[in-house]
Amino acid sequence: MEEVKIGEKVREFRSLRKMSVKALCEATGIAEPELIRIEADEVNPSIASLKMLALALGVPLWQFFRAEKSMEPVVRKNRRKTLGLPDSREVSYELLTPDTSGTIEFCEMLIPSGAASGVQPQCHNGEETAYVLEGTVQINVAGTDYMLESGDSIRIPMLTEHRWVNHSQETVHVLFAVTPPEF
Repeated sequence: MEEVKIGEKVREFRSLRKMSVKALCEATGIAEPELIRIEADEVNPSIASLKMLALALGVPLWQFFRAEKSMEPVVRKNRRKTLGLPDSREVSYELLTPDTSGTIEFCEMLIPSGAASGVQPQCHNGEETAYVLEGTVQINVAGTDYMLESGDSIRIPMLTEHRWVNHSQETVHVLFAVTPPEF
């Protein structure tokens, strides 16, 4: 699995906005030593930290993962770009499309036992459709809870708050498509 290195892009956006490390830390609540490690690509930021960085820097989340348009249309299983650490207690995402330069994004979300997609519900500018590949997961969409099992799917309209929670003992695998790309 190919790890996405976003530290250089965080530095690039911070520099373009002429923000100091200290100013970005104050805007996000991320500790300065942690931000320095993120920018040095020594650690991957959590999804929550990445969202705070995107908001503070005024860029869509997907900009951290932009790449030159891939000439290769195939994404090999062991070469996927990832967001988050797949073996951690945090939700992680694997990009199944070669890049984010198209009009749709296709990802696999891995939700470890006891994990949630965030503390607060989130919403996106794009529309999502999700399909549960493996496991049972709770999703709250616009204040309503749904329990989804393997084989179930759900559409999440654009700008609709939602939050995923895995109450089971197993990692849940969810396939989803987002248009336009968000990550």
